[in-house]
Amino acid sequence: MSIIKFLKDWTLPVSMISGALAYFVGRELPFGAVVKHDLLAFTEILQPVLLFCMLFVAFCKVKPSALKPQRWHLWLLLTQSSLFTLCCWLLWMFPTTEARLVIEGFMLTIICPTATACAVVTQKLGGDSATTTSYTITINIVVALLAPLLLPFAHPQAGMSFIPAFLTIINKVFPLLMVPLLLAWLVRYLMPDFHAKVLRTKDLAFYMWAVALAIAIAVTCRALAHSDESLWHVGGIAVATLIACLFQFCFGKWVGKHYGMRMEAGQAMGQKNTVFIIWLGYTFLSPISATAGGFYSVWHNVVNSYQLYKHKSIHNS
Repeated sequence: MSIIKFLKDWTLPVSMISGALAYFVGRELPFGAVVKHDLLAFTEILQPVLLFCMLFVAFCKVKPSALKPQRWHLWLLLTQSSLFTLCCWLLWMFPTTEARLVIEGFMLTIICPTATACAVVTQKLGGDSATTTSYTITINIVVALLAPLLLPFAHPQAGMSFIPAFLTIINKVFPLLMVPLLLAWLVRYLMPDFHAKVLRTKDLAFYMWAVALAIAIAVTCRALAHSDESLWHVGGIAVATLIACLFQFCFGKWVGKHYGMRMEAGQAMGQKNTVFIIWLGYTFLSPISATAGGFYSVWHNVVNSYQLYKHKSIHNS
């Protein structure tokens, strides 16, 4: 029982360590290239399936009428958009700067939309997940418009224009975000008995997210292990993403405090869709800048682990 209690209390750190160990141990096992390729393909399928199921369970607990825009949403949107625009302008003005990769990593973590798992963590922390869910939808729309508009200036690519880039981002983000939301609402109204059973699964979404997190950490370790960039660039991106993480959690909490939503606003701005960061970096910038998603995944989950520990300690005292 003490082991089970330990796993429940430290789910996120255990998940992160398990993901890292899974990669480094699996790399040393005498598997052939075909087996390793199949395992990688399996994880690429398993992760979105887990995220879809997790979001469905989480969204079943959100009433459609509760998804309303909040005033603090506007401040967070303006801040993220302004910082992203500033970074794109810097890269456009100074295209050969030595700090290019560091700036790219920083701006990816700034403009990246809120993690789909944000509602799960918000619920676990006792907050209003409807407000973070509505912000998640809003920031995804903003990113889908702003990223393809400005990224060609920051990192010019032949043949990349607004419409193709916009459709590419929409196709990547919205199926995994909107389909489970709509499905949860259909189940709420058409299958009330099944909906009631889903509501009784207290922490199911959280533990599915823990498994998805372990996979994400394993994929991150693989990306870093295969990177041939200098330690200066990799270390610079790690520091830049740490600064971005701490700033966004703190600024979000500061804004949210003025509206009675301190924890919710902090999560909405600080907890990021790190898989999207990696994809955005590979697709529109450079493979090394994509490692920003891996580093940010570590930083924001360390923050979440601390917040969950603190919340549990206060709740049990």
